[in-house]
Amino acid sequence: MLNLGCGTKTSPHPSVVNIDWSILLRIRSNPVLRALAPVMLNGDRLRCFQNMPNNLKAHDLSSGVPFPNANVDVVYHSHVLEHLVRDVSYGFIRECARVLRPGGLIRVVVPDFERYCRNYLDHVAICEKDKRVIGEHDNLFEPLLLMSARREAHGTSLQPPLRRFVENLLLGDARKRGETHQWMYDRFNFAALLLSCGFTDPGVRSFDHSAIDDWYSLGLDMDESGNEYKPESLYMEATRCSAKVEG
Repeated sequence: MLNLGCGTKTSPHPSVVNIDWSILLRIRSNPVLRALAPVMLNGDRLRCFQNMPNNLKAHDLSSGVPFPNANVDVVYHSHVLEHLVRDVSYGFIRECARVLRPGGLIRVVVPDFERYCRNYLDHVAICEKDKRVIGEHDNLFEPLLLMSARREAHGTSLQPPLRRFVENLLLGDARKRGETHQWMYDRFNFAALLLSCGFTDPGVRSFDHSAIDDWYSLGLDMDESGNEYKPESLYMEATRCSAKVEG
């Protein structure tokens, strides 16, 4: 099983290969940068670096999934797809299909745009009845727009002025670093994407239910207490069809 773009949310299960391309992982993978990490990093970043799991493989997924055709049983990724521009997302999902054996499973987690919209419209109805809650209404725009409109990377925005200036100059804004949302999905356009990329029978799941064997023991989509790790997510699974899928 591949856990793509996982960040630090890895599975300890021996059958899972956790793959990411974060800056911290790249620093750890380079002996020189790793030695300089205590100087380069500070605060939460340094603590995160020091506590990174050891079962992480560094790979840039923009160059493809590093496995041969029809080689794995399951591909999983969570809150990755929405960071890709729409045209690129098709190629990425087809790449997931390429490495899966026929009959293999894909499980993808994205923010649920339908749920965000329903929450927004529900609050519109509340505002119409009770004007006292209008001041809270702007909060409903945040999950819809903040991740698309953000200009500065979140971690950089928390740094002292000089460090902020240098990081923005060298690394670019939030979009260049892949932090912003480039597209949003609901159960309809998400299913259509999967069907167009070599999958069959797309279906919505819950965070704690999956067709993947022994799902609960993998520790994904759940926190340490067994609760939903990223609420307001859409979980969808599909089966890789038997026809040949090119990368």
